[in-house]
Amino acid sequence: MKASEFNRRKFIKGTAAAAGMAMLPGLAPEAFADYGHGKIKFIEEEKKLITPVEPRIKFGVIGINHSHINAMVDAVTRGGGQFVSFYAKEPELAASFARRYPQAKLAASENAVLEDPSIQVIMSSIIPDERAPLGIKVMRHGKDYLVDKPGIITLEQLAEVRKVQKETKRIYDIMYSERFENKGTVKAGELVKSGAIGKVIQTIGIGPHQINPRTRPDWFWDKKRYGGIICDIGSHQFDQFLYFTGSTSASVLFSEVGNVNHPEHPLFEDFADVVVRGNNGMGYVRNDWFTPDGLGSWGDGRLTILGTEGYIEVRKNIDIGLPQKGGNHVYMTTQKETQVFDANNLELPFGKMFVDDIVNRTGTAMTQEHCFLATELALKAQKNAQVIPLKLK
Repeated sequence: MKASEFNRRKFIKGTAAAAGMAMLPGLAPEAFADYGHGKIKFIEEEKKLITPVEPRIKFGVIGINHSHINAMVDAVTRGGGQFVSFYAKEPELAASFARRYPQAKLAASENAVLEDPSIQVIMSSIIPDERAPLGIKVMRHGKDYLVDKPGIITLEQLAEVRKVQKETKRIYDIMYSERFENKGTVKAGELVKSGAIGKVIQTIGIGPHQINPRTRPDWFWDKKRYGGIICDIGSHQFDQFLYFTGSTSASVLFSEVGNVNHPEHPLFEDFADVVVRGNNGMGYVRNDWFTPDGLGSWGDGRLTILGTEGYIEVRKNIDIGLPQKGGNHVYMTTQKETQVFDANNLELPFGKMFVDDIVNRTGTAMTQEHCFLATELALKAQKNAQVIPLKLK
């Protein structure tokens, strides 16, 4: 037997044993696994009971073209929002959404939601090129706005949104779900905030996605509608770069995009990478549409955070290095030890913080400056990207 094969089997055997110990009832939350190179500590977060929250605001929805709207509704409901009404111009989407949220009334028109005086917030996952124009309408109707990413797809749209937001003083937040709706990333934020890895030097964010071509609408393949790969899925990584480095200003040093394997969709982009530098750290971003069907997840999203005293890796949706299924695993190596956190029992804080911001006119979930800067970086990287000449078909 080859030494490499022996080591691989030894690794898998040791990992499986550790996982089994961690799941046995009666054990303390901390269990140890010996990989032959020292001990790695596994830590399972304690289960937290989520108590029902009395509604503090009322919200509506306009446009449900992406299923991310479901997570947005659920998050704000958990945080103290009451879902009042919604409008979608596509009957088939409206019917499915109504079955999922029977407490909300199907409105007769977009204006019926915009002009409802009881509603303070409107949320949307409408087709990306329509999101900023809708947000401007929402703010001019005196309401706050929570929109799926990409919340803005051109620099011209961004300039107009910034202008209207400044005039109206309304909140225009973009749901960067790879941070707000991922428990592993929330745990990483707690660790970084505690100083566990010292000062952050760099983030490496990768956002691979599964393409599922048979389920995609026509607008998905048209860059003019979705904004381009960096504008779209890359916006998550710019949000995390700013958040974890604490940067308040940044510039894009290099970016490239390409359609290397989908010539049947000439307006589509399937690969991109970016180098960015901020006033408090550096970042690298890679996005692609090449997740294989055999993975068992829509993407092996990962985030690496390099600090002066250690580093963290978040395996977000799936952890192919461990036999048990699931994601939200956080690996942290410091000067003292290596720990693996199972963050699946953490409570997601975004919904409550967002509702707090609506009520108190604050920016605890995300400042307005951060929201717009993350988008600006993605848009500049997209606009100035070199085109990759590689063609694989």
